[in-house]
Amino acid sequence: MGLDRKRRKGGRGRMARGAPRAGAARASLYDEVTATIVGQLEAGIVPWVQPWGSAAACTGLPRNAISGRPYSGINVLLLWGAVIEGGYPSQNWLTFRQALAAGGCVRKGERGQTVFYADRFVPRAGPEPEESGDDAPRAIPFLKRFVVFNAAQCDGLPASLTVAAQPLPMRAQHRAAEALIAATEADFRIGGARAFYAPAADFVQVPPQPAFPNQIDYYRTALHELGHWTGHRSRLGRDQSGGFGSAAYAREELCAELASAFLCAALGIVPTVRHADYIGSWLQVLRADNRAVFKAASHASKAADYLLALAGAAAPLEAAA
Repeated sequence: MGLDRKRRKGGRGRMARGAPRAGAARASLYDEVTATIVGQLEAGIVPWVQPWGSAAACTGLPRNAISGRPYSGINVLLLWGAVIEGGYPSQNWLTFRQALAAGGCVRKGERGQTVFYADRFVPRAGPEPEESGDDAPRAIPFLKRFVVFNAAQCDGLPASLTVAAQPLPMRAQHRAAEALIAATEADFRIGGARAFYAPAADFVQVPPQPAFPNQIDYYRTALHELGHWTGHRSRLGRDQSGGFGSAAYAREELCAELASAFLCAALGIVPTVRHADYIGSWLQVLRADNRAVFKAASHASKAADYLLALAGAAAPLEAAA
């Protein structure tokens, strides 16, 4: 399943002593997060699936408990990983100050989870900008860290912030998925023995529902292939040129797998790993590029946003601090 490809085998102006330079700090951050994800995969823990392997964890995207906004990109994987480790029943998160403002507090000894906010800013030009061939100010990327705590790590919070979302009945999950598929108006074909997206012809094909042991797997597969569909050059324009077994192919598969997981969570469907044999190729990609999982998660959030917007199903999966 996946893309239809032929199979081929200190002081002001100075840094404090010992402080890392900005570039080194960012590289260290990417290494740290990538090492965490790689370690989880090597241990057989898939962060976008495992939270629902426990009866204690509830289905859904992690959200800021105060604003209600869902987290996006790499933050989803980090917070789902924290749910696994902590065994939390809630997907609601908040900062230390937000907990105090809400009338509660973080319990003594609890450790928070770091999340990230990435953006760009354009420095204001000085009073006398240098005369050069390129006088347009350049946007400078920055990455800001926040520490958040699960609602289950806090005491004294209002019940509305600690109650876990209830999963949708199976019939409602099916209706939600069908509505999203229809809203895309994609060339969605049912038939054959395998599921794939054909970029050149721009269509999705999945086997009929009776071919799946469980009906919900039909919808999980459909969402995965629609994740690929968003990458067409007329939509989000991702690189879908990689042949089977290539790093580019593995990156696109990881993006579609994460997009499907994000969509499933948004629709109240429990995500699964459809192809355990893909994990090996994902590990190769992540080990080779410490930013690969950041890029894949970012692309996946944009793909999920795109599809949910077509369906009018939810607000965009924006970063939440």
